[in-house]
Amino acid sequence: MTSYLRNWLTGTVPDAVPTLNRVSPPPDDDEDSDTATEGDDDTPPAFPSLLSVQRVQSTPKILTDSQLMPPPPPPHLAQRTPGVDLAARSPNASSSLTVLATTERPVKPSKNRNKVALAPGHSPLDWASLKTSGTDLRGVDTLSRIPPSVLKQHNKRDDAWSAFYGKVYNITPYLAFHPGGERELMRVAGRDGTKLFASTHAWVSAEFMLDACLVGFLVPEP
Repeated sequence: MTSYLRNWLTGTVPDAVPTLNRVSPPPDDDEDSDTATEGDDDTPPAFPSLLSVQRVQSTPKILTDSQLMPPPPPPHLAQRTPGVDLAARSPNASSSLTVLATTERPVKPSKNRNKVALAPGHSPLDWASLKTSGTDLRGVDTLSRIPPSVLKQHNKRDDAWSAFYGKVYNITPYLAFHPGGERELMRVAGRDGTKLFASTHAWVSAEFMLDACLVGFLVPEP
């Protein structure tokens, strides 16, 4: 290399220009084999391993149709009543073709209420106005303890008392305002009308409707 530079500086061109050759060490046989293998096989490794415990435990179990959805029970078993002996109810209960006994549909109570035509000025709004007008609707000065024998004496149209849920009311001023008429309300005059009231219109609050007519509380006979 030194002689080449000297010749170049003096203007003398050598016959041959030296070249640089890079010599690499020979490749290893193991590396060539690994490189060839990695380049040829692109399949990802199995996870978990094919023979691992995780793969054996996670293998899904194939269920049959009967295991996925069992068949429905026979009709006579589907209609069983808890606490009722199936053999005692039907002699042929073991047969799936047994005709089940039917029950009659319950009769719905009539929604038609027996209302009467009230006189003008006797609507529910008129009764509400009368209660708040300050008019004495009780007819007594103080509240008292009223036994059934005393309640029984007030059973006339001009003097009608009735008890509802343990409280006694003077229903005389309410007779003309009763939507069912005076006759129906007089059925409970002089006695405890809680049972009839609850069976006729349990959704109505007797305490709110007759609060201005309260005369006392129903107590047992002394």
